[in-house]
Amino acid sequence: MWGMTGEDCRDGLSGESADATAPRTAAFFDLDKTIIATSSAFAFGKEFLNNGLISRQEAVEIYMSKASYMLSGHSSEQMDSTRDYLSQLVAGWSVDDINRITTETMRSVVTPAIYAEARELIEYHKRHGRDIIIISASADILVDPIARELGVDMIVATEIEIVDGKLTGNITRFLKGDAKAEAVAEFADTHGYDLELCYAYSDSATDIPMLEMVGHAVAVNPDRTLRKHAQDNEWEIRIFKHPVPLIQMPNAREFGIGAGVLAGVTALAAAGVWVAQRIKKDSNNT
Repeated sequence: MWGMTGEDCRDGLSGESADATAPRTAAFFDLDKTIIATSSAFAFGKEFLNNGLISRQEAVEIYMSKASYMLSGHSSEQMDSTRDYLSQLVAGWSVDDINRITTETMRSVVTPAIYAEARELIEYHKRHGRDIIIISASADILVDPIARELGVDMIVATEIEIVDGKLTGNITRFLKGDAKAEAVAEFADTHGYDLELCYAYSDSATDIPMLEMVGHAVAVNPDRTLRKHAQDNEWEIRIFKHPVPLIQMPNAREFGIGAGVLAGVTALAAAGVWVAQRIKKDSNNT
């Protein structure tokens, strides 16, 4: 199974449209570190703090988790831990408040983090008549505004129960690993996609089940495990660089804490990442 070739890309950029008689196809995109150079689950942390939805301590914890994710990614177990932490954190939040905050701050928080290469690929697939589906482990309430910014109408994401206009914190569907593959199969069944002609893009080894569902699997900025799997299976590997992913730690003024304390928080986050990487490396050598 192969990804899009350079010749295919040039054809797409020339404006060639899809054959109306061709089988219906789709391009499935993971979101975090594939379309955007950040984590959608953590991206709005500062804005939630400014609007009183989280405390300073919770904001620091979010930034530490984001730093860990951006530097070394998250394993399946870490994704589960993040899911549990965030689901408890958002319990009781007003859906209207979340929608207002994400809409008002989208252009300053997330838009600058969208990879130019991802935008180009989305437009390429649209020109070739493929449906675009964002498929993410992040909560749908956070994925929706990003999809609108990209002009994407179809998403499938983690779902959180809503009662009386507020999040309960109960996860009703968690889109990770095999669940993403199941979602792709559901889309194919509902829309009549020929999966052998479809594309899928992701950065994480946790998405290998989804990537294996399609005929054109592409590893984008892959973690080490996905890179090896992609090489072994002759999948295309792409490196997105614009924008360059940056870890933006909060400044002391934003949290109302001393610069020395903030420096300690930053160092602790970096040390935590180093320890996790060392443990992983040692376990791989045993």
